[in-house]
Amino acid sequence: MKNTQILGWSITVALAGFLFGFDTVVISGADQPIQELWGTEGFTHTFFIMSMALWGTVIGAIFGGIPCDAIGRKRTLFWIGILYFASAIGSAIAWDPISFSFFRFIGGLGVGASSVAAPVYISEISSANNRGRLVALYQFNIVFGIFIAFFSNYFLGEFIEENAWRYMLGVEALPALIYVVMVLNVPNSPRWLAVKKKDESAARTVLAKIYEPEEVEIQLREIQEAEANTSKVSNRTLFSRNYSFPLMLAFLLAFFNQASGINFVLYFAPRLLEAAGIGKEEVLLQSTSIGAVNLIFTLLGMYLIDRMGRRSLMYIGSFGYITTLSIIAWGYATGQPSILILSGILLFIASHAVGQGAVIWVFISEIFPNEVRANGQAFGSGTHWVFAALITLISLPVITWVGELTGDGDKPWPIFAFFAAMMVLQLLFVIFLMPETKGKSLEELDELLGHGKNTQAEIKG
Repeated sequence: MKNTQILGWSITVALAGFLFGFDTVVISGADQPIQELWGTEGFTHTFFIMSMALWGTVIGAIFGGIPCDAIGRKRTLFWIGILYFASAIGSAIAWDPISFSFFRFIGGLGVGASSVAAPVYISEISSANNRGRLVALYQFNIVFGIFIAFFSNYFLGEFIEENAWRYMLGVEALPALIYVVMVLNVPNSPRWLAVKKKDESAARTVLAKIYEPEEVEIQLREIQEAEANTSKVSNRTLFSRNYSFPLMLAFLLAFFNQASGINFVLYFAPRLLEAAGIGKEEVLLQSTSIGAVNLIFTLLGMYLIDRMGRRSLMYIGSFGYITTLSIIAWGYATGQPSILILSGILLFIASHAVGQGAVIWVFISEIFPNEVRANGQAFGSGTHWVFAALITLISLPVITWVGELTGDGDKPWPIFAFFAAMMVLQLLFVIFLMPETKGKSLEELDELLGHGKNTQAEIKG
C-alpha cells in the first residue's frame, strides 16, 4: 500500500475538520459582544446567535449523504469549502441578527456535510491497519481548529478594540479558500466509483495509486463481491432490519457524545469560566488552555486508536467523563476555588479527546456497508448534531430556571450533574453493546454488522 500518497490525501480532506472546529467554536468570542451590540436576550440569543449554525449543521448532516452518493465524496468536499468561505465573509459583515443567523446557518451546512463526507472518504481510501489513525486525522483537525479559534479570539480581542468579533468570524475565509484549492487535487473514492458510479475502470485507476500493481485486482474484486453480497441480502435502504444493529450503534454513540456536554463547554467556555470566578479580562486567555488540552490528548487518542482499539478508548473516556463531570458539578455547587473547576474542565476535555473525540467519526464510518455508508454516516452525524443543537439551545435557559428554583443564581452545577449521569449510561453501552472494529477491513465489518446475521454477543469484543 502506498501510505505516503494516502496520508497526503487524508490530510487534505481532514482539513475540512479544521474548518469545522474553527467555525464551531469561534462563536464563543462573539457571544457576549453581539449580545451587547444587538440587545439579544434569552431564547432569541441562544437560537438566532448561538445555535443557528448548529441547526444548519443538523440539515447538512442529515442530508449530507445525498450529494456524497450523487456527485461523489470529492465534489461534496469542494462545495463544503465554498460554504465555509461564504459563511465567514457573510458573518463578518452581518448587519443585524437575521443576516448573521443566515450566514451562520450556511456555515453550519458545511460543518454537517463535512462530518459525513470527510470520514467516509478517508475510510474508503485507507486499510484496516491504518484506518483508525487516518480517519482520526479529521478529529485532530477539528480540535486543532478549535484551538486556533480560541487563540485567534484571544489575540484579536487583545489587539482590536472595536468590532473585534467581526474579525474573529471573518478570518476563517482564508483557510477555507486554501482548502477549496487543495481538495481539487485528491481523487474520487474508489469505492464510490465502483459501487455508486459503476465505473470499474476509474476505480481501478484510483486503486492503482493506492496499492501495488499485484494488489489492485484483489481489492477491486473484494469491493465488488461485498457489493454483490449486500445486493442479495438487502433491499439497499438504510432503514431496514438488516442494518438495525449498526443504526443503533451509530445513534447511541452520537447521542452520548453530546450528552457528555462537550459542545456546551466549548460554546460557552467564557461564561463557564466567569461563573467559576475567573475575571472577564482573563477568560479568553484561559479558554485557549481548553483548546491546547483538547489538541494534546487528541494526538494521544490518534496514537492509541489502532493500538488499543476503539472500545478500550471508550472505556477510558467514560471513566474520565464520570469523574471529571462530578468534580465540576461539586465545584460549582459548593463554591470551590476557580482553579479546581478549571482543572476539572481541562481533565474533562482530555477525557473527551482521548475517548469519544477520537472514536466517534472513525467508528461510525466503519460500521455501515459500502452501499449505505454515506447515508449511515449521515444518520450518525445527524443524530450528533440534533442533540448538539438542542443542548446548546436549552442549556442557558435551564441553568437560569434551575437557579431560580434553588436560589443558586446561574450556577451551572445541575447540568453538569446531568451530564455525569448520562456518562454512566454511556459506560453501560460500551460494556454491553459496543463491538471492537480495530484491525478489520470494511468488507469484513460488512459481513459482521451489515446483514443482520450475527448477535450482539458474537461480534462484541
